[in-house]
Amino acid sequence: MSTRGFRVGTNPCSLRFALPGLRWLLGLGLFLGLHAVRSAAFYLPGLAPVNFCEAARETATCKSSVALFVNRLDSAESVLPYEYNTFDFCQDSGKKNPSENLGQVLFGERITSSPYEFSFNKTEICKKVCVKSYDRENEDHKKKLAFLKKGVQLNYQHHWIIDNMPVIWCHVIEDRKYCTPGFPIGCFITKSGIVKDACAIHPEFNKSNTFYFFNHIDIIITYHRESERNWDIARLVAARLDPQSYKHSDENHLTCNGPPMEIPGEHTDKLSVTYTYSVRFEENKSIKWASRWDYILESMPYTNIQWFSIMNSFVIALFLSGMVAMILLRTLHRDIIRYNQTNFSEEVQEDFGWKLIHGDVFRPPRNRILLSAFLGQGTQVLIMTFITLFLACFGFLSPANRGALMTCAIVLWVLLGTPAGYVSARMYKTLKGVNWKTNFLLTALLCPGVVFVDLFFMNLILWVEGSSAAISFGTLIGILAMWFGISVPLTFLGAYFGSKKKQFKCPVHTNQIPRHIPQQNFCTKPLFGVIIGGILPFGCIFIQLFFILNSIWSHQMYFMFGFLFLVFIILLITCSEATVLLCYFHLCAEDYHWWWRAFFTSSFTAVYLFIYAVHYFFAKLQIMGIASSILYFGYTMVMVLIFFLLTGTTGFFSCFWFITKIYSVVKVD
Repeated sequence: MSTRGFRVGTNPCSLRFALPGLRWLLGLGLFLGLHAVRSAAFYLPGLAPVNFCEAARETATCKSSVALFVNRLDSAESVLPYEYNTFDFCQDSGKKNPSENLGQVLFGERITSSPYEFSFNKTEICKKVCVKSYDRENEDHKKKLAFLKKGVQLNYQHHWIIDNMPVIWCHVIEDRKYCTPGFPIGCFITKSGIVKDACAIHPEFNKSNTFYFFNHIDIIITYHRESERNWDIARLVAARLDPQSYKHSDENHLTCNGPPMEIPGEHTDKLSVTYTYSVRFEENKSIKWASRWDYILESMPYTNIQWFSIMNSFVIALFLSGMVAMILLRTLHRDIIRYNQTNFSEEVQEDFGWKLIHGDVFRPPRNRILLSAFLGQGTQVLIMTFITLFLACFGFLSPANRGALMTCAIVLWVLLGTPAGYVSARMYKTLKGVNWKTNFLLTALLCPGVVFVDLFFMNLILWVEGSSAAISFGTLIGILAMWFGISVPLTFLGAYFGSKKKQFKCPVHTNQIPRHIPQQNFCTKPLFGVIIGGILPFGCIFIQLFFILNSIWSHQMYFMFGFLFLVFIILLITCSEATVLLCYFHLCAEDYHWWWRAFFTSSFTAVYLFIYAVHYFFAKLQIMGIASSILYFGYTMVMVLIFFLLTGTTGFFSCFWFITKIYSVVKVD
């Protein structure tokens, strides 16, 4: 599927919606979504095209050797990825590891060279790579074979790379074509005859309690000639493979046909596994190098999703937000006119509603130092997320640039310590706080410390399990150095300047004696408002949340950054309006404890996020093992905390601005 198919025959300008003023926003989302998919059209640093030619015409600018790199192996049934060399596959004698960025290290990507190397435009048929032998008397051999069988049972997937492109595997199930950016080690049929995973597409795999290894690979590499004037130079535009299982009876006379390579579940004899491959090259004149990543969209099982359903959700969310804003503004306008109206008699109208609590609405809340720290960290996360998604929309953090998204997010978070410290210190001073140094330490250490402890505990599990996702001790030291050497000093700098600024001047004075809050009914109690406040923002994100969780836990590429950026903007708008609306209702009920409520009203969306993650775990995943389950929920809690800070900060500052505005325009005696 190409990006032409990605448009699903839709022009944003031709959409007929009930709200014409929203067309530009939806058009922007479509444009950014398409732009992100076409990101390979930009020659980003490190992603310049590589020229290939036949061996007889090789020059300094044109090479004939096509190298195949291997990445980590992962599984949808286990959160634990493993390096290629952890399994007993054919190894490269001259091992080469390309340099990895911070994002790749944290995601557990381990790219290394492989013994598979081809010569451009040279066809190879059934070429031997290596032979692996297993003797039942050798304990080391038994462990290696048992680990391979475990990998087959958990459906671990290879991930191969040619010229920086994932090699995809396409297969047909029930007359439908499925493509994935990985292929399995093998498949397994249980003792009861249950056919699992890839065994379902091979009718010759039919013996119960039997493992089938994919020991032969048919590779098809597609290339494109750049111009007729320079006909010798070609560029690779696609790579596909088809795994096969063959029992090679004679490794010196390979035919790559015949019965499959099967291993009984209780295998006791000596065993030899011969790994082979075939490769051929095909020319395609229609695919340009700049759009070569289009074919990767075929590897997405949810590419043909209902785009109009997503846009419909956007329209509904925006329509509800507009209705909330319209009702709120009309009611407020009427309140302000009524409050400011005098009856020209000797008496002034009696105060009522939200005007009645003007002397208490800016009274500092409890735990002001904790609230200030949350707001500082939330500001840091909010700016980081906005810049990261904005860059991703324009292709700078595309899937072709592996690890760039995570690297960008971490670097931005470290460098944004100054606004975090400034916002926290300024808000703490506004709330009449005096211990600005304690506030600075809490801002710099609390939330990052919680995340670091959680990730450190997860890393211990990965280290014990021998996973490639385990971060080395040196990397941990580097992360701590970035935290304490860059982020903490920048946070201190921001806190220092924030503490020197004058506190925010409230539009009304605060009374010395707190006013009694009348008895509240069920609908105006804080808990009810907080629970209701998170529903509408969550309704805006749950569709995209499904694809994000798929990309993380089902190992699929995420490419819809345009839609994600649009959803992010709508999330901010919805959080703001929902918080302001509920805050207004509570003020009308003469409840002036709005500070923490404003933060929790929108941040409760994170609770719904956690509930959805639990549902996704039990309904969509087949994760097995206690370690994998702990890792899933450990990483989920990090996501929930970040989302909690982001949404809570958005709702709080929207409510703070709203209350400041309404009390600055009403007449107070």
